[in-house]
Amino acid sequence: MASKQETMEVEKSEKATTPREPQVIYRGVKVMPLIIGNETFEKLGTIGTSHNLLVYLTTVFNMKSITATTLVNIFNGTTNFATILGAFLCDTYFGRYKTLGFASVASFLGMLVLTLTAAITKLHPPQCKTVGNEKCSGPTTGQMTFLLTGLGFLVVGAGGIRPCNLAFGADQFNPNTESGKKGVNSFFNWYYFTFTFAMMISLTLIVYVQSDVSWAWGLAIPAFLMILSCAFFFAGSRVYVKVKPDGSPLASAARVVVAAVKKRRLKLPEQPWLKLFNNTQTTSVNSKLLHTDQFRFLDKAAIIESEDEIKLDGSSAKPWRLCSMQQVEEVKCLVRVIPIWASGFIYNVANIQQQTYVVFQALQCDRILPSTTFSIPAASYAVFTMLGLTLWIPIYDRLIVPTLRRFTRKDGGITILQRIGFGMILGIVTMLVSGVVEQKRRSLALAKPLGIEPRRGAISPLSGFWLVPQLTLIGISEAFSVVGFVEFYYKQFPENMRSIGGSFLFVGFAISSYLSGFLISIVHSITSGSSMGDWLAEDLNKGRLDLFYHLVAAMGVVNFGYFLMCSNWYKYKESFSSEVVEVDMKPKQSEKHVV
Repeated sequence: MASKQETMEVEKSEKATTPREPQVIYRGVKVMPLIIGNETFEKLGTIGTSHNLLVYLTTVFNMKSITATTLVNIFNGTTNFATILGAFLCDTYFGRYKTLGFASVASFLGMLVLTLTAAITKLHPPQCKTVGNEKCSGPTTGQMTFLLTGLGFLVVGAGGIRPCNLAFGADQFNPNTESGKKGVNSFFNWYYFTFTFAMMISLTLIVYVQSDVSWAWGLAIPAFLMILSCAFFFAGSRVYVKVKPDGSPLASAARVVVAAVKKRRLKLPEQPWLKLFNNTQTTSVNSKLLHTDQFRFLDKAAIIESEDEIKLDGSSAKPWRLCSMQQVEEVKCLVRVIPIWASGFIYNVANIQQQTYVVFQALQCDRILPSTTFSIPAASYAVFTMLGLTLWIPIYDRLIVPTLRRFTRKDGGITILQRIGFGMILGIVTMLVSGVVEQKRRSLALAKPLGIEPRRGAISPLSGFWLVPQLTLIGISEAFSVVGFVEFYYKQFPENMRSIGGSFLFVGFAISSYLSGFLISIVHSITSGSSMGDWLAEDLNKGRLDLFYHLVAAMGVVNFGYFLMCSNWYKYKESFSSEVVEVDMKPKQSEKHVV
């Protein structure tokens, strides 16, 4: 029997096939504080700054709201899109340890450069004190280049950290023992707890220092935290389990497509599951999949011709010409996911508005706490999104799911796609509520202004806490849809593509960020010359942000209709072991996955 000690496990992998295979020492819980510490300090250093970046660009770099919002959308989009490249390089060339180490250093350099832009006066424009920022001098080419260099380092850092951090932590536990499996579950629990903790601290204390004390100190603190993050990570360099890269599964997918194109003129047999090439590697971590009738063109990659060669071990001698049915079905899993994945683009546009324009709403609301003189930083209101998400998940998991399970007899209470769809409905409701609140805020600002926000306009007497309902709603919406997407990618991708599946989530965020920036630019361009005026004016009181929110809600309705069509068409992954694959959420040593 395997040892059940939690602090250290010294075992050989059960998958060992030769006596020469090196002994793997799993230190599990012993190195978990180092990995959790690295992750906590990294999030403390970057989350608050990224959420407050919009305020920094408009107040320190004197950018117009449209310009700053577009830059933030591009930055967020590029940051998320970089994860697919990070996952590919990690799986194919460098492995998780080297990727995380390089990315952690890049994140520190990015925070250091941002700190210098605030601390050194020559690296940002002179302070603007006019009411309207038409007379404010913007950043010079050199200042803008230095700023973009810092953001570029942060993109590199996020591209390497996001697809690898969870999987690297899971690598430290033996997946073949009870103590190792329990240790992985404990690691995931602590990971999400510290993630929430870092979000709360970043969106309150760090944002407060940046907005109300000093931008130089407010950015220097996250830079110092990134040093601690790197120190924690490299402290365990000699004891980490470092899984070597074994090649990207995208190469196997490319072989299937190329082989199918080469054999496109061939006719498929009537019973393909009996006559197509059906070799399965015994060392594969993937579950054996059943043949499906969707995307039958790809089945041609498994047609055996006279010129095809088979090795003694049963594998194809020319993998770019002949692929197995298993490889074909794995590619079909990937292709089937794409329409569902695309439905998340418009949905996430609603989420993005609660991270960008809600900050501008807060700036022109009454942010003073009752019976005090303390003004809540505009970016700190985002903490209510996290509160909505973290408070709703245990309620849903412990109360609602068991109740639903009694009626539906499904393990999750409802299917994954039903969960995602309900979150999309809440996203639409969020934008409608946001429009109503903005209309109320604007009317009160025009009728009973409380004061003047520099470079913007009149402050509404409406309390900033009126923004809490929409922020809480979008948090609950994410608890359904975003968490649902994570589960969907994890369960529906082949096991060896889970790192790619994890990247799909962030690439979707990237496309949504670009789409949001494009939508803002189009709306600004069209409405600025209309009789009604610019919907997205610098002074929200002169614009019609409420109509923009309703536009996003209308797009969400159309997108939800598209999602329903895709859901009705979608066919869940099936294997020989079960009718519908419900993959165990416990990682295996040889998998490359992101939960």
